[in-house]
Amino acid sequence: MIIALAAAVLAGITLIAYLTASEEAPPPVAKPPIEPPIAPVPVTKKQLAALPKATTFARLKDAEKDQTPHASATGQIIHPKHTKVVYTTPGGPPLAVLPTTQLDNPTWLPVLETRPGWTRVLLPTRPNGATGWLHTADNSTKQTTNPYEVRVDLSDRRLTLMKDAKPTGSWPVAVGAPATPTPTGRTFLLASLAPPEVTYSPLILPLGAHSDVLQTYEGGPGTIGIHGWPDPSVFGKALSHGCIRLPAQALTTLSHLPLGTTVLVSA
Repeated sequence: MIIALAAAVLAGITLIAYLTASEEAPPPVAKPPIEPPIAPVPVTKKQLAALPKATTFARLKDAEKDQTPHASATGQIIHPKHTKVVYTTPGGPPLAVLPTTQLDNPTWLPVLETRPGWTRVLLPTRPNGATGWLHTADNSTKQTTNPYEVRVDLSDRRLTLMKDAKPTGSWPVAVGAPATPTPTGRTFLLASLAPPEVTYSPLILPLGAHSDVLQTYEGGPGTIGIHGWPDPSVFGKALSHGCIRLPAQALTTLSHLPLGTTVLVSA
């Protein structure tokens, strides 16, 4: 009896020890080492001088195309504090140089994507939807949040201003004629220009997009713009060379938007 009782007690102790051991936390799993950000490819002064400038006058045939041209951007815009090299991919070859100004306005571009030490932006060059990567780990850029987005519906011929994803204003506009259509996709406000002599608009807002039909227009590179128009009968019609004509009130409202504001043009 004593032997049997001792055996039972021993079995109980063994069971308690087993349960206690089984309740212990498993050993920590080793985390994979964090890889350092990809370093940019070094660019010599000679190579830098040979690179094209990423402006509305350039064509960057090797630029990666915007893969989601009808989606909203991240809501972030970025400005280079000094001339920056634009790369095809993080760690990839240089594509162009991005100046601090565009058409005498400070360069602000919409952010499309970020990776450690890198930021992908929409460029103001041909072809439409050209993108590039900036190395931003060196603190040589300024980035800020932009709550605004402009949407242009070509079928309804209407421009709608969004703030924090909610409409704050909507106006009928004139868009490109069938022979010279307004290009669709994601672009942005590139600059704000006040003509020295007002003919049809006191302000012109060039976009980071170009006509798909006209390679040049009035001596320029065929840059699409948003501007006013003195004859209100054009609004709601498709008759321009690709630019977006809008009422005076809408132009005044858009003139206060930050440069780099995303403009989504849908068919």
